[in-house]
Amino acid sequence: MMFSNADVLAMSEGNFFGTGNAQLPSDQMLMIDEITHLDLEGGQYGKGLLEANFKIHPNHWFFACHFKGDPVMPGCLGLDALWQLLGVFLGWSGLPGKGRALGVGKVRFTGQIYPSAHSIEYKIHIKRVKKSPLGMGIADGFVLLDGKVIYEAQDLKVGLIKAV
Repeated sequence: MMFSNADVLAMSEGNFFGTGNAQLPSDQMLMIDEITHLDLEGGQYGKGLLEANFKIHPNHWFFACHFKGDPVMPGCLGLDALWQLLGVFLGWSGLPGKGRALGVGKVRFTGQIYPSAHSIEYKIHIKRVKKSPLGMGIADGFVLLDGKVIYEAQDLKVGLIKAV
């Protein structure tokens, strides 16, 4: 399964998975351009795989403020993108509720994303999906630049809460 940029933007509007269910952030916090692969059974653990990308533009808002005179994409934005994608996986799996990051086990940064980068890739390997009492996903995620892993997050956790 693939999702175009138009699909990703629709996911940020809030009705793609049904009212009150998984939703991507909008505007400047949306760190995904397209989802290139979603498989409910693949990945390293055989429980699901999600791959996506994000085009880097030198005029992205975060380069102007992080760090002045030494622009680099904040690592927390790449980490947030991994949580965003785990929420998409849960929504696509048909689980109800809005996604919320619950935590991460271990994070490692071994590279940086500068304004000269063209794009980055994300990969999410699903480890576990709980359906009750509330939906929750656990996964390992990776951010790649030029095919090389530069961020690694083990045991990402996203839970689904009922809309208020």
